[in-house]
Amino acid sequence: MSSQLTALPVVVIGAGPVGLAAAAQLTTRGLPFVVLEAGDGPAAAVREWGHVRLFSPWRYDIDPAAARLLAEAGWVRPDDEKLPTGAELAADYLQPLADLPALKPHIRYGARVAAITRLGLDRVRSAGREDTPMLVRLADGTDIHARAIIDASGTWHTPNVLGAFGIPAHGETGAAPYLDNALPDVLGRDRGRFAGRRVLVVGAGHSAANTILALAALAEQEPGTAVTWAVRSGSPTRTYGGQSADALPERGALGTRLRQAVETGAVTLLTKFLVQRVTVDGDTVQVSDGERTVTADRIVSATGFRPDHTITSELRLDLDPILGSTRALAPLIDPNEHSCGTVPPHGVDELGHPEPGYYAIGVKSYGRAPTFLLATGYEQARSVVAALAGDWEAARDVQLDLPETGVCNSDPVDDDGCCGTAPGAAPLNLITIGDKPADAQTGSCC
Repeated sequence: MSSQLTALPVVVIGAGPVGLAAAAQLTTRGLPFVVLEAGDGPAAAVREWGHVRLFSPWRYDIDPAAARLLAEAGWVRPDDEKLPTGAELAADYLQPLADLPALKPHIRYGARVAAITRLGLDRVRSAGREDTPMLVRLADGTDIHARAIIDASGTWHTPNVLGAFGIPAHGETGAAPYLDNALPDVLGRDRGRFAGRRVLVVGAGHSAANTILALAALAEQEPGTAVTWAVRSGSPTRTYGGQSADALPERGALGTRLRQAVETGAVTLLTKFLVQRVTVDGDTVQVSDGERTVTADRIVSATGFRPDHTITSELRLDLDPILGSTRALAPLIDPNEHSCGTVPPHGVDELGHPEPGYYAIGVKSYGRAPTFLLATGYEQARSVVAALAGDWEAARDVQLDLPETGVCNSDPVDDDGCCGTAPGAAPLNLITIGDKPADAQTGSCC
């Protein structure tokens, strides 16, 4: 690598859990870096679902390198066995991490990335490409030159559509005023939108499950609140998950409570419901699969998330045609074969692209696969930064110990599942941030 490149910083996009883990790793390795965060503070997306409690205890939610830096500054680690909410994850871990003197001067807030390219080169030109700096252009027109890019921008702001076929249902765009994306704060700040209303929840992931249970609780307090749950698959079995067999008791209990809500009639379940048309009718909305129509006052679309690769259109990316992850990573995270707990260790070799120096890590690296966990993202960050430091032995020594879901990963996947977001994604370790269109809802996101 040329001295011109080594003198430049590594640009990390996103100051969420995985982006800050990358910053901690870069600090530990003594590599110059800058973190670009579109929000006005760290963990902006996490704070949006701050009312949700993670399935995973603190021991799975904290990056080891970050923990060491925090401990040196006198930080008191939370109880490893307690389950934090998103708000607690942000306030008790991510904010103190971002405020460390070793990180804080290198984090820019309100810095939205508009495009990434090579300085003086477009995607077509090859000569000298590997030794040419990256150019990151911000939405305000600022250009930043970089040695490498670690893209941990996540998928929270690019949810999947309500329509069953990957494109908006007829009338979906016009019905936007009646539509909420995953994980509204049903019992808190958003209560007024749902109390006494007929609510349709579409999706089969943990974010859908969390919202349904919150709505069922609201229905006990507010007369007239009715909950209908629509899934694309023929059965909600995958959403119920491993229940008592889950290595994370809270995640298993979520499925148990959801099953009980359906069996007692507190929640009306519709299976094989493929949303094709949404029609506004006065103050209500009609949602149809072509044969059945549901009348609702509000719709919660918990159908998952997808990556946005627009900013990298001038880079040479080798994306799997199905998942949108790297081609090498796709078979390791395929929701048809894997649950969150069965994804094998992977690192820089599986995350690399033909474009040298660009790596997407965290939930964005998984494309449309819903099997992402925070611990996975932390190991990705460690491996990629080790490679950038030239320590290839450490970069390729990838290890991952994940709790199983209690769901057989050879069960067929339909089209309405996900392993993420309690964040439900959430993009996070074992939350549920992302209900993918596939009935593989077994884990978490973020």
